[in-house]
Formats: sequence, structure tokens, C-alpha cells
Amino acid sequence: MYISDLKGVGEKRLETLHQSGIFTVRDLLMHFPSGYRDLTRITPLSDVRAGQICAIKATVASPATQAWAKGLSVTRCLLSDGTGEITAVWYNQPWMKGNLSVGRQLLLYGRAEMKGKKMQLSSPAIESENGIQSVYRPIGNIPPKTLKSLMEKALSSVRGTWKETLPAEIIDRFSLMSAEDTLFSIHQPHNTHALQAALYRNSFENLLHFQIAAGLMRTTGRQGISIDAPSPDGFWNTLPFPPTNAQRRVLSEIASDLRSPSAMARLVQGDVGCGKTAVAFGAMYLSAKTGYQCAMMAPTEVLAQQHYESAKAALEPLGIPCGLLTGSMTKKEHLIAKENIASGAWQAVFGTHALITEDVAYRALGLVITDEQHRFGVRQRTMLSEKGQGANVLVMSATPIPRTLSLILYGDLDISVIDEMPAGRKPVKTRIVPESKRDGMYGFIRNEVKSGRQVYFVCPLVEESEAIEAVSAEELYEHLKNDVFPDLSVCLVHGKMKPKDKDLEIENFRSGKTDIMVSTTVIEVGVNVPNATVMVIENAERFGLAQLHQLRGRVGRGAMESWCFMMSDMNERLRTMCETNDGFVIAQKDMELRGPGEIFGTRQSGSVISDLFNESTDAGTLQVTHELAREILRRDESDETRKTLVSSAQQWLKEKGQVVMSAN
Repeated sequence: MYISDLKGVGEKRLETLHQSGIFTVRDLLMHFPSGYRDLTRITPLSDVRAGQICAIKATVASPATQAWAKGLSVTRCLLSDGTGEITAVWYNQPWMKGNLSVGRQLLLYGRAEMKGKKMQLSSPAIESENGIQSVYRPIGNIPPKTLKSLMEKALSSVRGTWKETLPAEIIDRFSLMSAEDTLFSIHQPHNTHALQAALYRNSFENLLHFQIAAGLMRTTGRQGISIDAPSPDGFWNTLPFPPTNAQRRVLSEIASDLRSPSAMARLVQGDVGCGKTAVAFGAMYLSAKTGYQCAMMAPTEVLAQQHYESAKAALEPLGIPCGLLTGSMTKKEHLIAKENIASGAWQAVFGTHALITEDVAYRALGLVITDEQHRFGVRQRTMLSEKGQGANVLVMSATPIPRTLSLILYGDLDISVIDEMPAGRKPVKTRIVPESKRDGMYGFIRNEVKSGRQVYFVCPLVEESEAIEAVSAEELYEHLKNDVFPDLSVCLVHGKMKPKDKDLEIENFRSGKTDIMVSTTVIEVGVNVPNATVMVIENAERFGLAQLHQLRGRVGRGAMESWCFMMSDMNERLRTMCETNDGFVIAQKDMELRGPGEIFGTRQSGSVISDLFNESTDAGTLQVTHELAREILRRDESDETRKTLVSSAQQWLKEKGQVVMSAN
């Protein structure tokens, strides 16, 4: 049934839906709610806590006020429910004042936050129905309320006709909800039990399909370039420091892969500072010594430049010429770079996405390395590997991931873990700093800068926000530059800056021209400044543990003692950061506290990964579906359950618009 057949879909809405890839009723129904409002559990105002998202029933206790600040209208009113009082605030909704007559009882849903010393509800929704309400993101200019109405009509049109997508054997064995009940319970949940069962079935099915597809890639294998790699000892003996046993083990695994007739597809995972880059250069050495070219793609020009400079120092003395190709080079520089790549004059090439543009050709590409894989989609990794017929692929990640999760995210890759730190590396001393001790911290920072060190400040926001109680980078930059450290050089870096300006500020900091860098999380990956010894993270409670660990990893990269100060009140989550520097322990704790969907859903938005997880996904689901996928693929190809699941897994990937299968 086409979407145009639904009542209420006129020409304008039809055009909007088509532009979003929605042509059929099925397409629309697969646009699942972005979340839910549980209005079945009413929280007394006396029990409301900061950070809590809750439903409250309260009476308007005093006349609403309205004011204007920085171009925003701010509407406030005091609410009471007999157990306590709370202020509700709405931004840029001036019409809201008309809904707030004294004595009116309201059902509100929103987030409670501390504003100064008082609790407030920030822009809560006024609800008219009880129960669990689905929340939809708008599609183009179609608002959520209209979308919800269209969903109701679409559901009515498919009742009793929705096809089952899993074999009966699997549904019975794992006590899964039917496909049609899952669809209706996701869009119109009757209760929390039905919603959880539906979300579990959806997560289970997506994970199973993804892992079967990944398993097919692994079992099929890709005919690769077999490289007669020499002993890795030849590389290690050239370095000024002894490698760890973990580095030796991982490079030996890579050498074995390179010698195989099947193309290497390996992930090297390790914590910040474990020596992954040395292993990557070792892999390049093994390939280049047998006449092949290597390409290493980084997510930013700054990181690509850093790798290039390090490689020149490490590889060129060994007779391996290195080159750099990035998007910001001049036309002449681009031309020279492409000529050197095509002729093979550069055996080790470093760069950004520029490495995979159509007009870049390689003479004999044998090894492809992508750094910080979580910043690249599978498509980009595949495009680079296809620059060489059967090129070996090595993926580097400095984001520690629990083993169960890495099996899912990198199901098509063999996994090596560098689980040992180089001798002499000092752990970063981590402290939680309350606001009352900020001035003392500033004094400590001044002494560090006087000693020739550098400092990072990281903020969760770029600009000041009326709606969110958090320090912004722009606000803190002005304060530090003008009021706290007027005699020091302070710079500002954030994602809204032009890439050229951002890279210039990062380079100035890296070269020591700037004492203090104020930034957002754009510096989370790849900024290597050994002279930086202090990391201050504002509103640390707003970051996940894994992200806090990545930010902490920007310091402690030299021989000096380094510090990470988390500006926040004490809580159990942040205490974990003070107790360990082990990224894998922190990642496991992060997954237990927030769930894998929260960790990867946002960062991987728009990719296969974002469709794999929902709030019901846990480590147990990952493990069960991983083992089931392996069991299914071991069955005879004539097995009906195997045939059905393989076919539906391939269809699932096709619908997601991915090119995962083409990696093979």
C-alpha cells in the first residue's frame, strides 16, 4: 500500500515523505518512535530529583509571569501538589501563559534541573492523556502530532496482514513476540511489559540479522593480496624503545594475516597510550618492505598530519618514503601528491577522506589502515580498500569497547587487543572538583603553566543556553581570557568553527604558542600534545564514562605527572574515573550504567549501528544473538531456518542502505 493512499496525505506531505525515503505504508511504520513518555507513574513533587525525567500532577499555584532575555521569551509559573512546590519554565513558547490559569490542574512531563538553589521543570509538555505515549521526531515539516495521527491510520490499514520475519523455530525457542504484535506495541504500547517485550524482539531481530550478515562476510572471505611479510623483529629492532609483549603479539598476528591468501580484516583495539600507532607503522613496514603501498586514513587533518610527521621520523630512515594528502592542500600540492601516489614514489600515504576520492589512484596498494574507526562508516573503509584489488584492511580504535560489544560492532573483523601499557607511563591523577574549590584549581593551573606546561578546558556546550544549566565554551573562554588568566594565552576551539580556523588553533596549541585551550569535545580524538598536563572537564556529569576517559587521554602523553579535574559534585559514576585508568574497565561500567544504545546510538546516528540498539538491549542480548548467528551459519545451506535468516539478513542490510556486503 502506497503512502498516498492514506487519508490526510496531500501533495505537500507526500512530497516531504518521499524526500525522506518514505513511499509505502511499511516505510512509514518503520519510522519508529524516538522515545516514550510514561504517564502511568506520577512522581510527587517532594520526590523529584535533579536530572530526573518525570510525570507530575500539580496545580498552578500563582499567576504565570513572562519576560524576555537575549531574544528568548521565558514563561514561568509555580506549581504545587500538596507534597511540595516546583517552578516550571518554558522558553520561546509565549502562548503557554494562556494555559496557566491559577487553580488549573496539569499533567506535565519533563526534566527536572537545579537552577541556582531551586528545582525547576524545563519546558515540560502538558499532556492530555494517561498511559505510555509514543514520541516521534518530525519528518521534514510534518510535526510530531500530525505524524502520530498518520501512524494511527497506517496501523489500522495493516492490522491482520503484517508478515512474520523470523522463523517459527526462533520465535518459539526464545519466546519472542510476533512481528505484528511487536509493530503495534512499539507504536501504541498498552503497558510497560508489552513495550519492553516489543523492544526486545526488535533489538533481537536487528542484532541477529546484522551478525548473520557479518558472519557471511567472515566465512566467505575476500581473496586478498598475499604479502610475504618479513619477521616483525626487523621493525622492532629499529625503534629507540622496547615494544611491550602485547605490541609484539599483535604485530605477529598482523604479519600472519598478511601472508594469508585471504585479505586481512583486523581490528586493533587498545587504550590511549598503549602504542597502537607503533603497531600500525610496523604493519606498514612489513608491507612496504615487500614492495607494496600502504594508506592510512584519519578522521581529521590534524591527526593525519601528526601521523605523517611521526611516520617520516620512523619509516623514512628505513627507506620507506612517506606522503600526505588532505582536502585543504592547494591544487598544485594535490597534483604532486596524486602523481607520487600513482607512480608508487610514496610507499606510505597518510590523509583524510581525500584518500578515497575518485581521482586518486594507487600503483600497488597492499594495506589499508583506518584510524579511529568509530568516526568512519563501513562505506568509507570499503571505498579505501577497493582502491587496491584485495587490499588488506587494518582498523585502529582507541575507544575501549567491552568484548561483547566489539563482537557486534566489528563482526566482520578479527580482533586484536593491546592490553599492556609501555613501561614508565604514569597514570593520570583524576579528581572530582566541586565548584567551591574552583579558585584553588585555578591557582594550581597557573603554577603548571609557569612551569612550562599546557592546559585543556572542555565544555559540553558551544554557546550559553537558557534551557540547559551548563558552562559553555564561549562563556568560559571569555572568563578565563579576561578575568582569570589575562596574562596567559588562551584559545577557543569548537565544532561550529571553520575547519581551517579550528585546525590553526589546534596547531598553535600543539606547537606551544598557546597556554590554555578551551574547547568542546572536538579534541576528544587525535590531538597529541605531550606538553599538556592538565585536563579540566566542565559539567562532567553530562558526559558518559567512555567519553570522559577519551578526554582524560589527551593528557599524560609525556613523561610529566598529569591531572584530570572533573568539575561536578561527587557521584558513583564519576568515582569510577578516579579509581581506575583502565579504559576497558571503564567501558564495561559505562555499558552497564547506560546500555550500548546510549553509548553508540548518538555517535553512529544514521548508520547500521544506530538501528541495532534500544533501551532493552543489554550484554545478554548481544551474547545470545552472537552465539545464535554462529550456530545458524554452521548449519547446512539447505536448512530452512538458515535460508530464511540469511535471506532476511541480506534484505535488512539492503533496506538500511549500507554497503557492508561489498566489503567482501
